[in-house]
Amino acid sequence: MPAPKLSVVVTRRLPEPVESRMDELFDVERRETDEPMTREELIAAMQHADVLVPTITDRIDAELIAAAGPRLQLIANYGAGVDHIDIPAARGRGILVSNTPGVVTEDTADMTMGLILAVTRRIPEGLALMQSGDWQGWSPNALLGGRIGGRRLGILGMGRIGQAVARRARAFGMQIHYHNRRRLRHEVEAAHGATFWESLDQMIARMDVISINCPHTPSTYHLLNARRLKMMKPTAVVVNTSRGEVIDENALTRALRAGEIAGAGLDVFEGRHQINPRLRALPNVVLLPHMGSATVEARVEMGEKVIVNIRTFADGHRPPDLVVLSMI
Repeated sequence: MPAPKLSVVVTRRLPEPVESRMDELFDVERRETDEPMTREELIAAMQHADVLVPTITDRIDAELIAAAGPRLQLIANYGAGVDHIDIPAARGRGILVSNTPGVVTEDTADMTMGLILAVTRRIPEGLALMQSGDWQGWSPNALLGGRIGGRRLGILGMGRIGQAVARRARAFGMQIHYHNRRRLRHEVEAAHGATFWESLDQMIARMDVISINCPHTPSTYHLLNARRLKMMKPTAVVVNTSRGEVIDENALTRALRAGEIAGAGLDVFEGRHQINPRLRALPNVVLLPHMGSATVEARVEMGEKVIVNIRTFADGHRPPDLVVLSMI
């Protein structure tokens, strides 16, 4: 007789091709709507599932993991970031955690460049003017932005996405600088024309654009804090497509309101979907609803990676995208 299918609970609706393939392979339980699971629903799911497939909207903390049933063996995260999952607590219970790295690199880098252009060229202000019907025609001094060619781009986190941003920015004529936990190999630096800064403070003070592309970890929490924001040039802008917690959002709001920096483009927020209302009112801020990976291709490929991780685990092997403690 064939082995029974793994019981897999998916916390959010996924693209149809992914759901169809999962239904073929596993005994899948999912919600009928796309509303996030409540904490109580997550606990119930973790008590009877073999595999949990959460997303970034699900906070899987130590308390939830402690309440998990004995069947739960794998948390196959739908997404690359795992800061919403207590990895040490999971490993302490013998529960493996996998993710979907590398899939969203190009799409997130595209969105980073889109935000850089949107902020420096004041694109949302132009759209708002056209939609209001108040545009009176071309004027030599209307909505003047800044040219990005020749500007210094400082990348915080030169991993896959940071390097993809560097490739795009270099094509726009920007000068590439970066700060990273470890310096890249010489040949990688040379390929990107990138300059390494060991001191984050010194780099920030000299950049025209700061792009945040590092993960959220205890060491990167509020990496861009009030002190460092004050070091930035008043003409500089900051763009974040990584995690909202890397920026002290209150300090950023104060700096923007005071004119201490020129603008910001944010696709992620410290309060997740709770947006600081003072940010909404600022004309020099571009806010997006976490769209960095929002392409059909990326979301389907993320699901395919989840399926491969689960199937490999079901076959008695280590999931190819297993998250280990040294990664966080």
